[in-house]
Amino acid sequence: MCKTVQYLLLFGLSLGSLNAQTRTEKDLLGEKQIPANAYYGVQTARALENFQISSLTTQSYPDYVKAFAMVKLAAARANADVGRLKKDRLAAIEKACQAVIDGKYHDQFLVDLYQGGAGTSANMNVNEVLANIALELSGHKKGEYQYIEPHDDLNMGQSTNDVYPTAIKVALLLHNDKLLQEADLLAKAFHKKGDEFKDVLKMGRTEGQDAVPMTVGQEFHAFGNQLDAEISALKKSEVYLCEQNMGATAIGTGITASPGYAEKVAAHLAKITGKPIVMSKDLIAATTSQQGFVMYSSTLKSMAVALAKISSDLIILASGPRTGFFEINLPALQPGSSIMPGKVNPVMPELMNQLCFKVMGNDLTVTIAAQSGLLQLNAFEPVQAIAMMESQGLFFKAMPLFRKNCIDGITVNKDVLAHYMDRSVGVVTALNPVLGYEKTTELAKEALATNKGILELIREKKLLTEDQIKKLLDPATLTGQK
Repeated sequence: MCKTVQYLLLFGLSLGSLNAQTRTEKDLLGEKQIPANAYYGVQTARALENFQISSLTTQSYPDYVKAFAMVKLAAARANADVGRLKKDRLAAIEKACQAVIDGKYHDQFLVDLYQGGAGTSANMNVNEVLANIALELSGHKKGEYQYIEPHDDLNMGQSTNDVYPTAIKVALLLHNDKLLQEADLLAKAFHKKGDEFKDVLKMGRTEGQDAVPMTVGQEFHAFGNQLDAEISALKKSEVYLCEQNMGATAIGTGITASPGYAEKVAAHLAKITGKPIVMSKDLIAATTSQQGFVMYSSTLKSMAVALAKISSDLIILASGPRTGFFEINLPALQPGSSIMPGKVNPVMPELMNQLCFKVMGNDLTVTIAAQSGLLQLNAFEPVQAIAMMESQGLFFKAMPLFRKNCIDGITVNKDVLAHYMDRSVGVVTALNPVLGYEKTTELAKEALATNKGILELIREKKLLTEDQIKKLLDPATLTGQK
């Protein structure tokens, strides 16, 4: 008994109503009953049975669905340009693609992101849905493929092996724009704090030990500048996503594609997406190579490394409050313990760290999958797509939370910072030009032995006048801002 019949019986529908509830489609494996109101077809139905793996489907990432429609739209226009696709069919396909790009019919893209077959099921899901949308918009019924056919029209001059990686790249490009906007807002939040704390002195630390003075503003501007550098890298990495292999078909030789199609589809896709998309100069190399995914994933990992480092720094700077650094205060968001009263944890930097760890792991997944492809095709592109889109999604959702619930509300503990400045031996470095290295070394040694402050010893020994001390310890002088 087929699953469609089982479904009807489960909900009390008679077998006699089967024809009214379903339509019959067939492929090389035989006939199959498809729900009458479904825009997908027989190959999608088989994939729905074969790949019940996760709760993630193509529709889980709207930009991914739109990317497929953009690729199919570019392909249809290119095929019409070379005289292969009839104008009336082009018009219907254009309407169908545009509807999906506009956000309609996304609930029909149901194939699990985890799938065998190098993305064939995802591609056929798209072909079938777009064909049936085009049919319906043209006044025909779903499944009347004699008018518009999923393979012959929607997949004309194409293969999953060029459509699928191109759609992934377009999806990554579309979502990268959104990710860059959130990353820029986060970097700006750090710079705003840098301006706010520009005159607040503190001790810098190297290897966990007191180093030399700086301002809290410099520290936060450095956080912002680290993110600015990661943003720049993400922008630059788009060049690897803009090189695509449409027209390669199965392995890069262009079998079944018409002359001139490959160049035209790249031009159409560039216009549709607004991105500088170009055709690879070697379609065989482009079909087997995963360089675009490896390079882009590595920039996501680099962003993760920077954000994790910054998050860990914030955690240590806010540690305490009585027995830690306690230089800054993070917003108190929730009680931090089920047993310890009064404890508040740095939950947002901890969350960001965990997400960054996941992104780093996703990059390793992309690396292994890219290396593991055999000969002219990499069958593991689905898991690469999952890894990169998940990383984008995690950053996109986490960055505004991190900004609003953590960075925007950070304050400094000026009394604590002043106490550290007074007690630190590190300030002695600023006296080297005046007293010399040997003398300042003696002062540092004595300060550590007597538990006295450097300035206290200088005053006791009358090594400098108060005017000299004031000039040497001017915040701008100490921190290199003068």
